[in-house]
Amino acid sequence: MLGEICVHAPAKINLGLRVLPKREDGFHPIESVFATVGLSDLLTVSPLPEQNVCKVSCQQVVLPQENTVSSAYQAAKSVLGRDLPGVSVQLTKRIPLGGGLGGGSSDAAAILVALQKLGVAIPSDAAYKIAARVGSDVFFFLSLDGKPDGAAIVSGRGDLVKPISPRCDLHYVLVFPGVHSSTPEAYAAIDESARSPETEYLSLDELESVYKGPVKDWNFINDFTPVIAAKYSKVQQALDDVKASGALFCDMSGSGSTVFGVYESAQQAQDAANLLSGKWNATLL
Repeated sequence: MLGEICVHAPAKINLGLRVLPKREDGFHPIESVFATVGLSDLLTVSPLPEQNVCKVSCQQVVLPQENTVSSAYQAAKSVLGRDLPGVSVQLTKRIPLGGGLGGGSSDAAAILVALQKLGVAIPSDAAYKIAARVGSDVFFFLSLDGKPDGAAIVSGRGDLVKPISPRCDLHYVLVFPGVHSSTPEAYAAIDESARSPETEYLSLDELESVYKGPVKDWNFINDFTPVIAAKYSKVQQALDDVKASGALFCDMSGSGSTVFGVYESAQQAQDAANLLSGKWNATLL
């Protein structure tokens, strides 16, 4: 029997996030650039003697009994239609909950990577079905195929993932405003908001070209930012402070509430992190 397996589950940020009207199946189509950042959870997975058991523990946060790791495990058992090796999962949580960084979805993808390391074959069509049962961001994290770095143009309900070359020259600072923005709450706020029909969104092809271009020219738009910033003053304060710290580009990631800044050099990012840490929980990446 294989011994302990460690799998990193990276965080992502959204560079631009267009939210289209709700479809008949209840999902909102999106258009976005997803890019991993140097922050990750860690899953330490140990085999158990019994089958079809997934025990998840975490010291940093109290997890619900049904969490994304256990949900992905059960979805894999159902979709594959076979017994699975039992596992004990120690989750070291570094990605904040409700931060718009995809931590739960990344954890779900990571347990599937661990199962494959334990000898469970998960064909790509089965992985797609599993992701559909767990969460829309899982599709992106599965596309990384266990790699820590990646980027993609993501559309549809999150299931259309076009991998692109990730940039290695970007310097980020993340600021955590300390408010929890749930995804259902954020989408409800979008549905209730009156968005300007004159907003000039980037096309899918333009998303990639802008991502590859100079950061000072980025014109990504996150539809969630104005509605969440209006609801939580700390998010707006964080956006203002990150911009004032010298960021070439700043926005909120996903449905919030994490705010990120992109800087021209490592030194500028370090200086910004030092400045912002006096007021916020800030992380240099």
